[in-house]
Amino acid sequence: MYTIKEVAEKMDISEHTLRFWAKSGFFPFVTRNRNNIRMFSDNDLNWVRIVKCLRSIGTENKLVKRYIDLCIVGDSTISERYEIIKATREKALKQMEDLKKQLAILDYKEEHYKNLIKHNLQDNWNPMNQTNKQECAVK
Repeated sequence: MYTIKEVAEKMDISEHTLRFWAKSGFFPFVTRNRNNIRMFSDNDLNWVRIVKCLRSIGTENKLVKRYIDLCIVGDSTISERYEIIKATREKALKQMEDLKKQLAILDYKEEHYKNLIKHNLQDNWNPMNQTNKQECAVK
């Protein structure tokens, strides 16, 4: 059994976030010890993993709760759970494509700055180094 602090360290999630998720009903089988401290089992860690995954993609709390509730109902909800996972996967793929585009921009800028440093050049793309910078400051 694990405390919130141990789960937070193990799963790289803040204690505050875990408490919020627990209060939201995302961990339906977490128990409390005699001191009223939440205790997570190894099985509860599986719930934490899926919640972390869904939330990291940006799945709304309401839909995460729906997914959890469907899991509790059982196998009769497999089709609906599949649709939630499928939609979340599609969203993740879109985010990956967006991140690849952003990474390409960062790669380009990194090379640009390395070249400036290597050749001791001025950054002419910086608006502050352009000839009309005084006009920009006035507007």
